[in-house]
Amino acid sequence: MNFLLDQYLNTSTVGVVLLAILVFSYYYLLRRSNSKSAKGPKPPEAAGKWPVIGHLQLLTGTGTRLPHFVLGELADKYGPVFSIRIGVHPALVVSSWEVAKELFTKHDVDVSTRPKVTVGKLLGYNYATFGFAPYDAYWREMRKITVLEVLSNRRLELLKHIRANEVENAVKETYKLWTEKRNGSGSGGILVDMQQWFGDITFNVILRMVAGKRYFVGGESDEKEVRRCRKVMREFFELAGIFVLRDAVPYLGWLDLGGYEKAMMKTAKELDSLGQEWLEEHRRKRELSGEPNTNDHQEQDFMDVLLSVVDGANLPGYDADTIIKATAMIIIMGGTDTTSVNLSWTLSLLLNNRHTRLIKVNDLSGAYHLLSSARALLMQSSSGSAEEYLIDLDAELAELH
Repeated sequence: MNFLLDQYLNTSTVGVVLLAILVFSYYYLLRRSNSKSAKGPKPPEAAGKWPVIGHLQLLTGTGTRLPHFVLGELADKYGPVFSIRIGVHPALVVSSWEVAKELFTKHDVDVSTRPKVTVGKLLGYNYATFGFAPYDAYWREMRKITVLEVLSNRRLELLKHIRANEVENAVKETYKLWTEKRNGSGSGGILVDMQQWFGDITFNVILRMVAGKRYFVGGESDEKEVRRCRKVMREFFELAGIFVLRDAVPYLGWLDLGGYEKAMMKTAKELDSLGQEWLEEHRRKRELSGEPNTNDHQEQDFMDVLLSVVDGANLPGYDADTIIKATAMIIIMGGTDTTSVNLSWTLSLLLNNRHTRLIKVNDLSGAYHLLSSARALLMQSSSGSAEEYLIDLDAELAELH
């Protein structure tokens, strides 16, 4: 009898039982703690919650339906404010613009913080990247530095020629390809991937403004460096949007299903290596030329500004190099993909709605107005009519979308 009992209670069985007890004890204590800390009336909670994973099966197991469509259907059923559980974490869903406005005006401090997610730790320099940092003294100081020093109107005005120069270079390169094909085959037509075209322009603009680099320059590029930079940036965008099990169920994070955390650590190492090279290059230039001129007429990229500002700032928790690299990288990431996607959607709406009030691209005068307004805005014309026209156009495109 004892032999059979010893055989049954082997090491693996005991381990599984203990793990199950720990998991459900943690889950029970967490639920109990949350219920005690909650004050006031609770929003309705969507049905269909499962133990441990909460409502994840609704958001990830719905076939071709995207999560925001699922949340929209739940809002129709439960009202403009309801709650769900993402794993063990409660989440509030707001689908009313009136409630959202009140949250971000009267209660902005309460909703300003961010949960600490895996991507922020592994790809965001352990939350030094202010886009992933929680709302605290560090985040407030970095916001002040970024808004007042790095992305100030004066700084952007000094670097406006970069935008015009990159657009001009891209148009010239496209025209060159068109003339070469026309002279070679006589057809004169070329196929352009506009999302990639917009992406190359915006990436060059932001790289020049942030680090003084320019990678996508046709045949003049350093192909090895271009491939390396493309690879790292593409991997960052792919991994940043991936759901990691640890973020929903922390005590199961050790499983690393899909190997995403391992991939994040590898990409973070490559990204840091790239940023460190840029930083060392800027420091070498400062040593060769002495302390850089801080005159407003001196062109300084964002890394130059950060080198001058961060060294004297009181930012606890991180060293200056980490802060500079983290800030530079999040500006590059935040300004590249969103800009190219928005421009691609804008062009798509222009081509699919040619007879709207402001667009009328089939009309020669309408097309001329659109192009001349874009050119005037790009060249920073003193006339406000071009900017007003494009603002109206943007509003109409938003309605179409």
